[in-house]
Amino acid sequence: MKFRILNVVLLLVLPLVMAFGANNPTIRWWGLGVFILLQLSILYYGVTTISAQYFVDALCNAKTDEKVVALSFDDGPHNVLTPKILETLRLYNVPASFFVIGRNIEGNEDVLQKTFEEGHIIGNHSFCHDFWFDMYSSKKMLDDMHIADNTIEEAIGKKPVLFRPPYGITNPALKKAIKKGRYLTIGWSVRSLDTTIKDKEKLLSRISRRIKPGDIILLHDSMEHTANLLPELIETIFKKGYKIKGIDEMLNIRAYA
Repeated sequence: MKFRILNVVLLLVLPLVMAFGANNPTIRWWGLGVFILLQLSILYYGVTTISAQYFVDALCNAKTDEKVVALSFDDGPHNVLTPKILETLRLYNVPASFFVIGRNIEGNEDVLQKTFEEGHIIGNHSFCHDFWFDMYSSKKMLDDMHIADNTIEEAIGKKPVLFRPPYGITNPALKKAIKKGRYLTIGWSVRSLDTTIKDKEKLLSRISRRIKPGDIILLHDSMEHTANLLPELIETIFKKGYKIKGIDEMLNIRAYA
């Protein structure tokens, strides 16, 4: 919302700059150049930063002072790493949310069923997770999301309502698809960067120093070092005085249709 307001302010200021530079082409062109640069910067930030909520109203954290956070995992199910993560969650009696890629379910139906049966939330992370997903038409996006829904429902008997966009990229086409599909969009407030940070200490430090009440932590159950780090991460969260809740409980939302 704040970036939409900034856009309005810039649009109001532009005529003033152009009028001021009416007799000075240098000022006029510099003003127009700065305006275009600012607009492009805001647009890029809005597209790539889901918490900006520029195009899509995403739930990225809970508005609370209670020391509580939620763990979320993307890109599974993985036949080896997801069970390993489930074992750790079971050991610490911690719930989590798994935003799964539909095409990864084939051959891993038992892993997804176990994830659901152990009380974790299953969300939609698209079927294909294509690099060019954000370039799809809204119809093609929604078709892909529906295929993922059907694949998940076949495995666990429930149709997910929660959707996390691939790469966290949003745009007007995705906004239309989400609205038509009646999804709740889930983002994050702590991005671990565990797909690029491989060093255990750096990864733990990055996450732990950013934690605040109501945070949703983004992790990936496709990363071996994430699975290995999880016990220490959970213990660190507990030592900081936090509880770990499921996204549905923390945000007070329903996870299935």
